Amino acid sequence: MTHKRDHLIMLCTGNVCRSPMAAKLIQHALDAEGSPLNEISVISAGVAAGYGEPASSNSVRALKKVNLDLSQHQSQPITADLLERAFAVFGMTHSHLDVLQAYYPEIKTRLHLFREFIGGDADIEIPDPFGGPLPLYSDCLDSMVEAVPSLVAYLKREYKAQ
Repeated sequence: MTHKRDHLIMLCTGNVCRSPMAAKLIQHALDAEGSPLNEISVISAGVAAGYGEPASSNSVRALKKVNLDLSQHQSQPITADLLERAFAVFGMTHSHLDVLQAYYPEIKTRLHLFREFIGGDADIEIPDPFGGPLPLYSDCLDSMVEAVPSLVAYLKREYKAQ
């Protein structure tokens, strides 16, 4: 049975810092687009995540500054079922995508880095702010915000209504 590939996965390690922030930013950007982009759901997961952990307090604070609410977030690990229904997975670092390919060698989902489409000599990895001070989370958020237009442009080119 073929599933509709109608969601995106933002992927990091523990699913409490980077991927939840990335998911909120991308969902917000896509909600402002026309069909079919505004019909895509965006979820987040982690390659080493547990179930039900809240977002880190500094992730919540960083997103609050751009009027996005992360207070209801609950972590989840990446699963074969999530991957099977995903149009694409956007990892924060190469290691996240490497882990996916090791555990799911038959994966058919498109795998990308969140900052892959920026171009130029921009750093395409987003370092883990876990346990760091709020400015580290703000820098992390800024690097994501900078990448949102290029990621949305990629989806405009590649995503067709499912």
